[in-house]
Amino acid sequence: MPAESKKGSKSSKKSDLAVRDNGNYLDRMINDYTRRFDRAWPSMFQGGPFGPRWWRSFELPETRRAFADLIDAGKEYHVHVEVPGIPKDKLNISVTSRGVKIDGEAETNIDENKEGYVHKERTWSKVRRELTFPEEVIPDQADAVVKDGILELTVPKKNPTEVKSHKVQVK
Repeated sequence: MPAESKKGSKSSKKSDLAVRDNGNYLDRMINDYTRRFDRAWPSMFQGGPFGPRWWRSFELPETRRAFADLIDAGKEYHVHVEVPGIPKDKLNISVTSRGVKIDGEAETNIDENKEGYVHKERTWSKVRRELTFPEEVIPDQADAVVKDGILELTVPKKNPTEVKSHKVQVK
């Protein structure tokens, strides 16, 4: 192969590695910033008083997908779900032989009227999570406890499996 073509291929490889399309990266970054700002500060007059997003200032926040852990303990599954601020009587837990559905809602209203001072505050939150079990479970024997904003659900397996452990030596 001639020396010139080797150099040409080397330089084109270098330029291929060095080229970065910063224009598209910047556009994506600006669009992401604009989208986040619009969500954080909805304006009733964005796009005019009757523009495409004027009603957003009246919307309630979306349902939050609760963080969850699904742990296989051999004879049963342990499910831990974050449900902060939601009392146990406002939680709906539905267990089937193949999965679990959890949703809850909390609402707080503070209305204080004191001399020269008014304090009004409203909060609303909703969480929802659905999980599928890898194996069939016995839904009638499920047990749930809420402790420090964490829902702890224990569901026995229909066919328990043995959890084997093997110690690995680090070399």
